[in-house]
Amino acid sequence: MRDNQWREWEPYISPYDPCPPIRVKRYNVPPNQFIVYQPMNLPQFSLDEALRKGTLWPALYSPYPSRRA
Repeated sequence: MRDNQWREWEPYISPYDPCPPIRVKRYNVPPNQFIVYQPMNLPQFSLDEALRKGTLWPALYSPYPSRRA
């Protein structure tokens, strides 16, 4: 499910644009957009792991890539 969170789109590039933009842009769709209601008996992270990841349920976990490289 985590692989489906990223979308790509190509912006319109005008022939008169002095600074052409990045050709392909990516954005993240949060996992709560895919789950319309909370199903019963969802798997849960351990308490320590839930605090590190910011959610109790793995289905709602959405990692963001680090800008530090």
